This record gives sequence, C-alpha cells and structure tokens, in this order.
Amino acid sequence: MLEVRQVTSPLDPAIGKFGQLQRRVYFEPDMLIPPGVIRAMVGVPLAARGNFLVVAEEGGEVLGGTLFHYMARPNTGFSSFMGVAPEARGRGLARRLHEARFAVLDAAAKGRVNGVFIDVVAPERMSAAELEAERRVGSDPVQRRRVFQALGFRKVDLRYEQPVGGPGGGPVTNLDLLYCPREPAETVATGLVLETLRAYWTPWLGPSRARREVEKLRQRAGGDVLRLLPAAGPGG
Repeated sequence: MLEVRQVTSPLDPAIGKFGQLQRRVYFEPDMLIPPGVIRAMVGVPLAARGNFLVVAEEGGEVLGGTLFHYMARPNTGFSSFMGVAPEARGRGLARRLHEARFAVLDAAAKGRVNGVFIDVVAPERMSAAELEAERRVGSDPVQRRRVFQALGFRKVDLRYEQPVGGPGGGPVTNLDLLYCPREPAETVATGLVLETLRAYWTPWLGPSRARREVEKLRQRAGGDVLRLLPAAGPGG
C-alpha cells in the first residue's frame, strides 16, 4: 500500500532512498542536496527556517519525495526538490506530495502559509547537452512544467538567477521562479518574493551576500507587485 509520510528522524533509511531517487530522476546531480546534508537538515529544530522531507513509499521503496523549507518571516515555503520515479508516474503521487507539503508547512506555521515557491529549469534556455541529459534519465522539462502548472504553480514575472552553481561558479540562468499561492492569484507582492529568497539563500550565501543578491532582484522587479504567468508558457 502506498504511504505518504513526513520523515522526522535523521536516521530514517528513507533519506538514503530519497537520495537515490533524486539521482535517478534529475539530470544534473551536482545540483542535488546529498543524503548526508539532508540528515543534518532534518535534525535542525524549527526556528526562522525549518527543513522538511516528505516521501511516498510502497513496499519499502521510495517512489516519490519532496525536500522543502518553511520561512517563518514571510510565512512561505520553498521547495528544493520534488520528484516521482518513472514507474510510479500517472498515479497522482505529485499531487499527494504537494498536498502533504502544504499540510506540513501549515503545521510549522501554526496556521496557513501564504504559498510555496520552487525554481525549475526553463526548457527554452536549456542547452542541447542538458536536454539530452534529461532524456537519458527519462524526464521531459516541458512536461515537468505542465505538472507544476496543474498543481497550481505560476511563473513569477521576474528574471530569476540562482546566485551560484553555473559555469565558473557564476549564477544559474536557465531557471524560472514558480509560485503556488494558497488561493488562485494573478499577482504576488514583490516583498514576499524577495523576503522568501533572502531566507532561502542566507544559510549557504551568508547574510551579506544574500542581501546583495536580493537587492539585484529588487532592482529588476521595478515595482511592488509581480505578475504570475502560466508556468508552462503559452499553449502549455
């Protein structure tokens, strides 16, 4: 029987299996958070930022999972990873994981979170080598965006860059920032986006660098409100 559950112990063997799942389904393994780091994250008490892992298991195997974080000040979530094994797709696991993620975030917030952010590759900005790597692991970046759109995610109308991880250590420029508001919406407050990213980036960039990167986004935003566009693009 399929079970969707939150992993609460750093010693839970599901963490290692989740790490294996990540490498099976994602084309860029260097961008993944390894099991050893996940164990440390899960063991950190909830404070300004909480770290959570939810998995979908059947017969002792992890068929899907999502690693995500609660940002207390903006009252939002940020998903570092969400994936489903190829043999388990089409069974509604992504939606069950997404709903469980909201439930865990609400519990952390002791109420209702505003929504969940995630950054996802933009198919039109992927190289031929990246597209081939996707094909080898049995994934499709266009279909991935359609799945996120079906779950309620929208594309934040802002040129987004992940600060480090690209060529030569520079920014990653082939990502879009998506947002799933708690209630359907056409816009999102710029301040909510920036405060979420500041909280998300601070642990690995440090406070000063995170503030500088957020300020770059603020200047690009150019206003207090950002449009939310279809996650899959026109006709997607």
